[in-house]
Amino acid sequence: MTKTIYEEITAKQTLNRVKEKKMPFDWSINPYRGCAHGCSFCYARAFQSFIGMGAQDEFQHHIFIKNNAVEALEAQLAVIAGKFCHDIEAVRRHIGQVTIGTATDPYQPVESKTEITRECLKLLAKYRISTSITTRSPLVLRDLDILTRMDQVSVNISINTMDNNVIHKLEPASPHPAKRMETVQRLSQHGIRTRIFAAPVLPFLTDREEQMNQLLYAAKEAGADFAMISLLRLSRDVKEWYMQTLRHQFPEVVSLYAKLYSGSAYAEDSYVTSFKDLAQKLLMKYDLTGMSSGPGGRASNQFGPIAENEAPWAVSAIKTGEDQLSKAGEGQRSGSSLSVLEKPGDFETLCENSYNKNTACSAPTPTEVKRKGKLPVPSSPVEQEELMPEIEQLSFPF
Repeated sequence: MTKTIYEEITAKQTLNRVKEKKMPFDWSINPYRGCAHGCSFCYARAFQSFIGMGAQDEFQHHIFIKNNAVEALEAQLAVIAGKFCHDIEAVRRHIGQVTIGTATDPYQPVESKTEITRECLKLLAKYRISTSITTRSPLVLRDLDILTRMDQVSVNISINTMDNNVIHKLEPASPHPAKRMETVQRLSQHGIRTRIFAAPVLPFLTDREEQMNQLLYAAKEAGADFAMISLLRLSRDVKEWYMQTLRHQFPEVVSLYAKLYSGSAYAEDSYVTSFKDLAQKLLMKYDLTGMSSGPGGRASNQFGPIAENEAPWAVSAIKTGEDQLSKAGEGQRSGSSLSVLEKPGDFETLCENSYNKNTACSAPTPTEVKRKGKLPVPSSPVEQEELMPEIEQLSFPF
């Protein structure tokens, strides 16, 4: 059984500017590199080449932890606040929207021990920053105590099918789809704006109308207020690993993929056109387009106005940009090796592993053992002062 190595790295900065204009956010935060969920189609596999690593199995089994992410973020925000004389509203407007989890899942299982994402959330709440989180994991529910106290926050649950067989074979350590949909429901019940990212839809595996209808129906029933649907994109490095996985798990579709993605990272135009028509129909059916009447009656969504050919479901609107995210601050290896964990069979099992920064994982103590299906709780509850800017803590009523 392959073991997963966790290695600390030191990040130059945590908050990274997103330069691609089509992306609906201004800054990104990724507390980790690599992802234990192991999705065979993940576009972030291609980013491994930036640090001299491959896009294949080590993406899942060698996870880098940005051990100074919280301190770096706090320093960045303090500098920006200083430029605006600690006017928190001005800071909020200047920064715009921050998205956590653009290149790796911020709630992958090791987060249950490190709590890096949780601590970053506290800082974003403290500075009233508009925040969006993208994850596959129910672990996000651990941080409801922070999320429910943030002014502008949304959570995007990534789920592209309700088919357990596909999930098991192509996302080997990813949370069960039903658990993800339960997460949508619980977030919605707590007043958190919740969306689903049906991404990527996999041709010949999850793209049938009845499959997508089942997914969007479940999302609407769970309380999602928006859905983004996008097709699989296969960059060169990702394609090699994904096709290798298909040969083992779904050999009957390999030749179909070879034809559909012949010489390109994108599916052929006729397929894309047909798929967009289906996606639009289903999003309209369940009122999950996110569109409303903007100024002058122009169509818009919660990300702002959209061009006529760039509706939320349009492949053309989202197929670029993922590779254009800022590479600054992605981290430098410090050389310190962290815990070695055996690959878990499911999310609950992995969350029960004991994580220690200095030694290999040992058997969890009785207090660390979680009942299967029960999510980890924070190591400590959030204090009101942690979510308040220092200038407000020093103020007093007249």
